Amino acid sequence: MRWLDHRETVTEALRGAIIALGNFDGFHSGHQAVAGEAIKWAHEEGRPSIIATFDPHPVSFFKPGVAPFRLTTLEQRQELYLAAGATAMLVFHFDGDLAGTSAEDFIAKILIERFGAHGVVTGADFTFGKGAKGNVELLRGFGGELGLKSRVVEAVCGQGEIVSSSRIREALREGEPELAAEMLTRPFAIRGIVEHGDKRGRTIGYPTANLAVDTYLRPKYGIYAVTGKILATGEVLKGAANIGIRPQFEPPKELLEPYFFDFSGDLYGQEIEVAFHHFLRGEAKFDSLEALMEQMERDCDKARELLG
Repeated sequence: MRWLDHRETVTEALRGAIIALGNFDGFHSGHQAVAGEAIKWAHEEGRPSIIATFDPHPVSFFKPGVAPFRLTTLEQRQELYLAAGATAMLVFHFDGDLAGTSAEDFIAKILIERFGAHGVVTGADFTFGKGAKGNVELLRGFGGELGLKSRVVEAVCGQGEIVSSSRIREALREGEPELAAEMLTRPFAIRGIVEHGDKRGRTIGYPTANLAVDTYLRPKYGIYAVTGKILATGEVLKGAANIGIRPQFEPPKELLEPYFFDFSGDLYGQEIEVAFHHFLRGEAKFDSLEALMEQMERDCDKARELLG
């Protein structure tokens, strides 16, 4: 799949594309509806389809001190967009220049002149341009006058409420990964490189693969039933994981620590993706190491049961 930079012109083969415009961080069911309409439209007219995203997220640009909230990395988004059937991913690198671009210039100079877009598809609440003054009405009016076609996809609802990245983040912070997965259409997953740690888990019979959480949203700290995928091989493992600061040990250190059942291989230096399926309990400090080990055994039994 092509990975495009909004600051560069595209090849002739990608001009005339249909572009799905949005941030599409979680690529939840609402995002998928917008992208699906763009891909369908492109197929009907024999055109390329492009799904856009913004990196960094505009919120991070305007509020640099905001707590991490990303639901996916760019690499994960690229794989999701490819699986949806898109021809390419377009990354808008959000910086001062882009933030200061008027909505009219965004349409005329970027979408039409630089990318040669034939049409765009957005959600009804999509805004763009300096001061977020661009909207679907401007795309229809000003964009239409310049020959840019546009379509709008209405919001998708789940359990009586609009599906949104904000609702997904709230569900994860509340320890409800199943609700988040329903809206995402897949479990929330953190991807990272397995690092060397203090190896305490190994000494108590529960060797873990240590991952930094980086810029991902922090789900509720605690123990989860998880699956892990080794990206190099595609192997999927079942397990239990702790995400948090490990109150049993000093000094506190934020980590994602999955323990995979029936696995004895070496994962150091490998990239894995840990998917959160069920929340088991919050983090806790135990009176003794023995009490911790007894609870870990119960956690693993419960995770095995839930994961089938």
